[in-house]
Amino acid sequence: MNAKWMLLALVLLVFASPVFAETTAPAAGTNWVAITSGFAMAIASGLCGLAQAKAVAASAEGMARNPGAAAAIRFALLLGLVLIESLALYTLVIIFVKVV
Repeated sequence: MNAKWMLLALVLLVFASPVFAETTAPAAGTNWVAITSGFAMAIASGLCGLAQAKAVAASAEGMARNPGAAAAIRFALLLGLVLIESLALYTLVIIFVKVV
């Protein structure tokens, strides 16, 4: 049942995006893009920090419980950290593309 709601939310978000498309040039003096870009980067960075902290804590606990699997856990940790950090980097790229 939960998967149906997630799929419905995803479909609504995908089809709702043209509603917010900009059709005219913004008025002079409005700087909403820079403000929302700052909020977007703050949210992305905060969530990345929380996710990385949770991943490192879980991997340290896993290595303490099973030292024989430390190499596999370390590989999975590094791969996960790279994917988590890509969220912040993609957000930064989108901000620079949108603002400039």
